[in-house]
Amino acid sequence: MRTVRDESGRRYLLLKESSDSSRVRDPETGEERHVANEQLETVDGESPLETASRAVPDAVRSVLGAVHDDRSLGLLLEIDARSPVDVRTLMGAVDLCESDLHGLLSEFRAAGLIVETDEPGVRGYETTDTATRGLDTLTDAEP
Repeated sequence: MRTVRDESGRRYLLLKESSDSSRVRDPETGEERHVANEQLETVDGESPLETASRAVPDAVRSVLGAVHDDRSLGLLLEIDARSPVDVRTLMGAVDLCESDLHGLLSEFRAAGLIVETDEPGVRGYETTDTATRGLDTLTDAEP
């Protein structure tokens, strides 16, 4: 498997090459098709695995980059489900110590997944559109 591009610059995964044409897969759509060899050129310096990863939407990448384990994923899902949610409610709803909760909230804010809100005079958080789209994509995926 190699990364190739067509005349328009679109990148594909080269699956099989024959004398006249090659079978390629579009990493974003999963569509496979045959393309004439003269319309393709090898992309140097890009791993086929990097190319394959283009199927993952940016919103999902943001979520995956900030989530380290099931507890942090669960916290982000809980914030998304309750958005906006004040810190006191969140503290009572999750099984994290204050320090761990604060650390995860800081990571989520830095990743652009949550924003601070002012819930009736108390600090609170809500998920960003990026987080919500990423979580929706993850939870809608077939097992």
